[in-house]
Amino acid sequence: MSNTPDTESPLLSHIKLRIAVSGPISIADFMNEALAHPEYGYYRKQDPFGRAGDFITAPEVSQMFGELIGLWAAVSWQQMGCPPKIDLIELGPGRGTLMSDALRAVRNVAGFGDALTVRFVETSPVLRTHQQTAIMAYGIPATWHEAFDDIPTRENVPAIVIGNEFFDALPIRQFERGDKGWAERLVGMDANSGELGFVRGRETPVTDALIPVNLRGSAKKGDIFESCAAAIAIADQIARRMNETNGAALFLDYGHPSSAYGDTLQALKGHEYHPVLADPGDADLTAHVDFAAISRTMLEAGARTGAVLTQGTFLRMLGIEQRAELLKTDVDEAQASAIDQALARLIDADQMGTLFKVLIGYGRNTTPPPCVSGVSG
Repeated sequence: MSNTPDTESPLLSHIKLRIAVSGPISIADFMNEALAHPEYGYYRKQDPFGRAGDFITAPEVSQMFGELIGLWAAVSWQQMGCPPKIDLIELGPGRGTLMSDALRAVRNVAGFGDALTVRFVETSPVLRTHQQTAIMAYGIPATWHEAFDDIPTRENVPAIVIGNEFFDALPIRQFERGDKGWAERLVGMDANSGELGFVRGRETPVTDALIPVNLRGSAKKGDIFESCAAAIAIADQIARRMNETNGAALFLDYGHPSSAYGDTLQALKGHEYHPVLADPGDADLTAHVDFAAISRTMLEAGARTGAVLTQGTFLRMLGIEQRAELLKTDVDEAQASAIDQALARLIDADQMGTLFKVLIGYGRNTTPPPCVSGVSG
């Protein structure tokens, strides 16, 4: 059912007015409005996580996920020589579930809790409240920041950065191959129906230059390439910080290990796929992460990265199967079955195990953290 002027949301009306006044907008601009509008944006006004929300992330599937990431961070700190202070930074921390499980898991790691300051990069007032409640019991100092660049760099204080399903929600641009060259795919408005739709911009040499050189020769008419300037900027900031103070970064997200063509933009509402341009502000928008672009950016900034792993491989390397067996000790059959189901969802190839990828980065003078293989840089 399409929206009518009597029923469309204030945000949809705002986007249509913007297009009517200035012309079609980029997909990145549409995503910014839909997700981050200060009053009507999806992440500004509600809690989208969990069974009552629109999607479930890995920390909500099982405590094992956050526990193992906490232990990964603790071992990374130990391999840095156990510095007396360290910033543990989480990008887009959701309801604080991952951090809560991580802090619980590292309580017995001598000295780690005393060294920690937790820093959350979070724009949603609703989610900040959840995060504060989630970690309150651990007595670890915590601060909240609108952007990674807002976090102060402290002299001789390294950082461990964690981003789980963070990059996938950053705004992307799409470019479509035409008869002669590339044109940006934009969001416009049909003059007759008044509904939003995708339109093509002009094919220009400037647009052609935005496509990676190694992909241009294989392009066919209709191919779509996605780029995420926001992800590149943040990856660069993280790499430069790690080089300056030492540190490590762990990114987990769904995406592809190599840059490739494809339209991966999607919307989720009520745990189901939803038309991308319908109901802006009331559905989540995501796109697959180009891990090759993230890794390349960090390397260009002078940092190092490991090979891109699948989530299943990464969690197995951390011992998730052994952790699951330990959790099943002294539980009833139903609880044991629930643990097995959660384990399968996190690591099996036909669930999150293959679709989700893992990239580990670290400063040029930092000892490689756990699970780094195929080192670049």
